[in-house]
Order: sequence, then structure tokens, then C-alpha cells
Amino acid sequence: MPPRRNFGTTWWGRAWVDALEQRAKLDPNRLPRGRTYARKGTVSELHFGAGEMKALVRGSRPEPYKVTITMRTFTDGEWDTLLGVVGTRLGHAAALLDGELPGALAEQAREAGADLLPGPGDLRPRCSCPDSANPCKHVAAVYYLVADEVDRDPFTLFLLRGRPRADVLAELRARRSPARADQPKLPKAADEGLTPRAAYTRRPGPIPDLPPPPRVAGPPAVLDLDPPPATGWTAAALSSLAADAASLARDLLIGGVTAAELTFEEDLARRAAARTAPEITTLAAAAGVPPRDLARWAEAWREGGRGGLAALRDTWQPGPGPLAEAQAILAEAGLPGRPKLWRNRLTQGNLQLRYGRDARWYRFTRSGTEWRLDGPPSASPVDLAY
Repeated sequence: MPPRRNFGTTWWGRAWVDALEQRAKLDPNRLPRGRTYARKGTVSELHFGAGEMKALVRGSRPEPYKVTITMRTFTDGEWDTLLGVVGTRLGHAAALLDGELPGALAEQAREAGADLLPGPGDLRPRCSCPDSANPCKHVAAVYYLVADEVDRDPFTLFLLRGRPRADVLAELRARRSPARADQPKLPKAADEGLTPRAAYTRRPGPIPDLPPPPRVAGPPAVLDLDPPPATGWTAAALSSLAADAASLARDLLIGGVTAAELTFEEDLARRAAARTAPEITTLAAAAGVPPRDLARWAEAWREGGRGGLAALRDTWQPGPGPLAEAQAILAEAGLPGRPKLWRNRLTQGNLQLRYGRDARWYRFTRSGTEWRLDGPPSASPVDLAY
């Protein structure tokens, strides 16, 4: 099993996560499910602007949800305070230019009233999903993935407070101009380079680490023309196969299962999970499977992969320990009705927890006469009971 995905590899990335969980006063019962969503790679197209971040988050429906989060930007007075803190020490600006955020700078800015990290009421999210909770699991997933960008570039925190890197550096240069001789000077950013002789006589450095794998597989190239009619192929069909091959390649890159390891139903569900409702209907007809069944398989695969599909389709008899624990948690949750136990399933009202053979829990909710998988799995039923 791959190691558990953490958020924040630098102290400033972890500081973002700590601010979310401890200082921003977000609902602590909603954050764990967002953390699980983020670990499952459901977030794509994460973009940042001045005081704003946007992303697409894949949920239980074919079309991803649109998430927009605004962050309170600083007033001119707060910017003057923050830039004054940066300019008090030469090392602060030098560290920022080197891609680091000094702990002393962040603490001094907070004490001065210009906290770069989010506090109560600073974050205002919107999501196109029907969940009215704040934050919903899709917004919470984006919150956690912001830590990756903050790790890569601490100037992201300045951008979310309203000013991009270039504007911040321009103001700092203005503050150290001759008219502001009292301000400490920043190190020169110009690189004078090397002569050809010096470059060729340098000892080679270590081979850099491989970049991290992409969060999602890239789109295939667009074909301008269909293949000859006699082949029976179309550009759309070839693009679909190429997209599927890219998805399999990414799964292999991150240590996932190969297509050869999947059963027919599992591979069919995996392929359907990346398609729209009309495409699922076409795929179901080609595979000889009822479209309604394949749509439910695809939904389960999007949320939980092989384990999610197994939880939807299979029942089995586990030992009593895990089910007794989940039964106690449901009883404490105050849901209507008494928890009913049957094999690996525990039902209370419109909520059902299913224990998988992979020792993970899957949350199902009732939709009419059917049960639908509602989110990624968890090692503990506590995260799923609310």
C-alpha cells in the first residue's frame, strides 16, 4: 500500500494546513472528508489569482463540481505593515527570493496585524454541488491542496492576500531606493552567468529528482480528420482510447493496478468513470451491460476505485470487531432509527456503512430505492458517520 499522502512538506506549507485546522474556525467535522478527497486526486485545474483560487473537483456525478474560494485581501495599511516587516531584515527578502518563507517573518507579520495565513472569516467558498455545508468536502479538498502550491512558492500567500510576486518585489525595491535610504538593501537578482570555458570545466552536479507524477492524466491530441471509413474507427473513438491509455499510464506511474489485474466488470467501470452519461450508455450497449448498472458502477469507481465497486456489488461476512465499532459510532451519531446489521453492512435511516475486504469503510446514502456510494473510503468509520 502506498504511503499516506500528507499536505505541507515545508514548514510554511504545514503552517497553511495548521491555520485551516486550528485558527480559521472551519467545521472540524467536514475537513477530514475533504482531506480524503484531496488524497484521492479528485481536484484538477487549480488556479490562483489575487485573493482567489478556483478548481474543479470530481464528485459522484459525471461532471466535476466548480469550486471558487475568495480570501480576504489586505488593505493598503496592512500591506504597508507587511512590507515594513519584510524590509526590517535583509534576510527576510533574500529568503523570499530564494523560495523560502522565514518563520520569523510570518510571526512578526502576524503580531503586527498582517497575518499571511487565513484566520476566522478570511475564506469565503462557493461550490456548485448541492451540499449546503461550509465547507463541503469539495471545498475542503481544495483547501488542503493549496498547501502544495504554498510549498512550491511562498509568494502564493502574498497573491491570496491581493498582490502578485512582481508587485511585492517592485514595492520592496522602491522602499530601498535612494529616497528610502533608511531601508536595508536587497541582494542583486541579476545573474552574470559563466564563460564557456568555466561552464565546460565545472564538475557536473547531481542528477535532479524526477518531478512528481501529474494529478490527472493529460488530454490526448486532437485529430483533425477521421480515419478512412473502411477501418470502422472515428477520431472520437481513437481519442477515447488514447485518453484511457494515458490514465492507465498514470496509474502505473503512481503504483496503481494495471488493466491486466482487473476483472471485466472492474475495467468496464474504470473506463466508464471517465465518461459522460451518453458515453456510458454507448459503452454499456457495446459491453452488453444495462446502462443503469454501468452508471452506478462508474459512480462507485470514481469514489472508491476497485474497493468502491466491490462495496457496491458484493456482500461478505467479516469478523465482529469492526462492525461492533461502527455500530457504536452510528448509535452515538443520533441518526433516526436503530442500527441494523447484515453481513458487512450497517444501516441506520438513510445512511449505510459497508466494510470492505480491504479493511476500509465505505459510506452509502439512500437515493430512492438504491444505495449510492457517497465519497471516498476511510480507514475509520468515524470520518463517515456524520
